[in-house]
Amino acid sequence: MTGIGFVLVTTFLASAVEAIEMVTIVVGVGVTRGWRATLVGTGAGFLVLAAVVVVFGLAPSAIPIGPLRLLVGALLLVFGLQWYRKGIVRVATRGLAGIQGEEAEEGAEWTGPGLDWTAFVLAFKGVLLEGLEVAFIVVTFGAGANQLGPAVIGGVGAVVVVGAIGAAAHPLVSRIPRSLLQLVVGTLLTSFGTFWAIEGLGVTWPAGDLAILGLLAVYSVTALTYMGIERTHALGFGSRRVA
Repeated sequence: MTGIGFVLVTTFLASAVEAIEMVTIVVGVGVTRGWRATLVGTGAGFLVLAAVVVVFGLAPSAIPIGPLRLLVGALLLVFGLQWYRKGIVRVATRGLAGIQGEEAEEGAEWTGPGLDWTAFVLAFKGVLLEGLEVAFIVVTFGAGANQLGPAVIGGVGAVVVVGAIGAAAHPLVSRIPRSLLQLVVGTLLTSFGTFWAIEGLGVTWPAGDLAILGLLAVYSVTALTYMGIERTHALGFGSRRVA
């Protein structure tokens, strides 16, 4: 019983780390781009993940996770850096006074007809990659201790619990002004993208997943620095004139 409990708790905690990354991407994209396409992408990601697990059974390690990390990381960097740059400019221009209420032009990023494929792809790839990470953890701990059942319960339980927390928190997140939210989400996507892209190249981060916190700190400090520069120009102290 002690062995079962150890595998259950260990798998839950390890899977929770990956689930937090998954939910962070889904919630961030949802509140920034809109929920319809984000949820469709999330559902598609889970369906493909389920199909992969069924097909590969107990051998998900046969999937080349390195190239997948590189692909997903590069994609997150492409979109994350765009939102990161726009967020810096908008927050620097409007300041934090916008927290008191959203401006009229702060509508959803996606206003066109049909499905927002940007939100769909970001949610889909985030769910698929992190879901595969959870599957690896479950198989590694479960098969290694000959306790696959408790490992599956721990992995699935982590995704459900973290997902429920994300669903409960999203109304609070959606109240943040879109310009500031765009900066926050851009910083998160850029940090995750950098982490996964470099891992996909075969480089091992010294502190593992904790390196994401370091990347968040670096990009946050960089954003604050550039916001200071933008505000200096906006106040007329710089040499560049703002249109």
